[in-house]
Amino acid sequence: MTGRALSLMLACCVAAAAHGGEKQPWFGDLHVHTRYSYDAFFFGTFASPDDAYGFAKGEPLTHPAGVTLQLDTPLDFYAVTDHAYFLGMWWAIKADPNHPLRADPEALAIIAAETRDERGAAFRKAFRFPKEKFRRADGQSAWQDIQAAAQRHYEPGRFTTLIGFEFTPEPNMDGLHRNVLYRGRRAPPLPISRSDTLNPEDLWRWMDRYREEGMEALAIPHNMNLSNGRMFEGAYFDGSPLDAAYAALRMRNEPVVEITQIKGTSDTHPFLSLNDEWAEFEILPFKLGGFNRSQPQGSYVRDALLNGLLFQERLGVNPYHFGFIGSSDTHNGAERNDESTFIGKVGDFNSDAVDRGSVPVPAAGEPVPPEQLGELTPAQAESRARNPRHGHLETARRYHSASGLAGVWAVENTREEVFDALRRKETFATSGPRIAVRFSALAAPLDADAPSPGTATWKQEAVPQGGDLAAAGASPRFFASALAAPTGGKLQRLQVIKGWVADGQRFEKVFDVACSDGGPVHPVTHRCPANGAGVDLSNCRVTPNKGASQLQAVWRDPEFNPAQLAFYYVRALENPTCRWSTWDAMRAGVPPRPDLDATIQERAWSSPIWVSGERVSAR
Repeated sequence: MTGRALSLMLACCVAAAAHGGEKQPWFGDLHVHTRYSYDAFFFGTFASPDDAYGFAKGEPLTHPAGVTLQLDTPLDFYAVTDHAYFLGMWWAIKADPNHPLRADPEALAIIAAETRDERGAAFRKAFRFPKEKFRRADGQSAWQDIQAAAQRHYEPGRFTTLIGFEFTPEPNMDGLHRNVLYRGRRAPPLPISRSDTLNPEDLWRWMDRYREEGMEALAIPHNMNLSNGRMFEGAYFDGSPLDAAYAALRMRNEPVVEITQIKGTSDTHPFLSLNDEWAEFEILPFKLGGFNRSQPQGSYVRDALLNGLLFQERLGVNPYHFGFIGSSDTHNGAERNDESTFIGKVGDFNSDAVDRGSVPVPAAGEPVPPEQLGELTPAQAESRARNPRHGHLETARRYHSASGLAGVWAVENTREEVFDALRRKETFATSGPRIAVRFSALAAPLDADAPSPGTATWKQEAVPQGGDLAAAGASPRFFASALAAPTGGKLQRLQVIKGWVADGQRFEKVFDVACSDGGPVHPVTHRCPANGAGVDLSNCRVTPNKGASQLQAVWRDPEFNPAQLAFYYVRALENPTCRWSTWDAMRAGVPPRPDLDATIQERAWSSPIWVSGERVSAR
């Protein structure tokens, strides 16, 4: 890596300090698909990047099912990340009556599909369409429009856009997907796609090459939960063992991961975290495209963080030294991140309660009650009448989640500040509500004169989330805080999750550090008492006057050992509320599905802080 590329990458790390001022939490979505994504196009999404950015700024957007989507509160930042594979190809044929492929009967038949069933069949045919017939110019045109839209909607200090795309290799349907985002307004002539390679290491080297030309970028993996263990498999793509070069390559290009989104949450799995009562949260257990189960090992971030410590202990480098964000992966151009109004992610393919699998489908020949369907277009209603089905719709869509959002701590809402916060991992993730989570640590002696959060010494010397701390003596003083979403539920508890290695073995533990409703943390179990919050499933009303608007704590690890490598991150939990599937059932007048969680506890996660006897140098 040349000195110029290194200076470009490290410039972000000193920008905030040079800027001055107090950092604030900013919320956004960095994973959004529009009509230029081949799958979104066949889901009926014709929204443009301009439409998507308008939605993020508070404007209405029409969903493929005809429903109007609009945010109550605009987002702070947004990125359209359409698939690089087939980028803009099918939309170009449909939008241009003079397109050369209009003369191709097969292509014309594919784009002529109008109803949902027709588009589903066309989607399958599109994968068999000869790829050599596509025009490179169509991809370039779409890519240029994506960049131009980001420039048109960028309002420094008010609304930030980031130029990006999705790299989507799918060997054996094992999800190894990444979104690539750019710090500035310059980007390569065309994105890299699975037509070029299935190997993420090739993506990172490609990013390095363009970084040398001044195009600073980062990649964000997502849906590790669906990767069948391949996202964090502990080896090179070809199976050879990891080394320092791999760790440097990956961490230079992938400082954060998307821990939660519509296709499930990738924090941890109940098979991996046996003593974490909250591990089974919005788990989508299957690989992409069917009902083959995804292997948990190597597919969840806490598992990877623990393995990263083992690599650090053995090799002196950590290939899994990453922070957290959330985002949606909506294929509608828009996502409201609200359980009560969730409309799915795949256009009109699951825009009603029947297709989301949350209410029963009537027996053959019986009409479908309108209140079970939600808002349907006439074409959808006709299609449903022609194709009655039995029982619940058994697809992975019933495991989808109304998630998530990315949070960053930055001095101001600009492209450079948002990107630089991602680079230094001063980030957090939420399952949808705008919960602001902050986490910091300071190496300090066990005395009453140790600096407190908010003091000048703490601000100058404490390590924020995403950082490394050397603590050779007593446990650091950790400061954890969470502020409830202004329009969301109340907070129930604040937790610190610790992972560490000793004698080549992995360990993890969950500590409650702050409780709502005056409850003390138990000194042995490290758990808050139940606060009595519940949900009336007949109307989704929550128990009143329970929970907190803010929770915070200064905490020391009672089991701290400076000889052990460890990481810590915060998880904030809301009181229980109705899951989207329960909202669907309530509106349809049917009981919630017994095999789905009726309620959830919305949550937020900070990026980790790594603690060791000496500063971790491998990034």
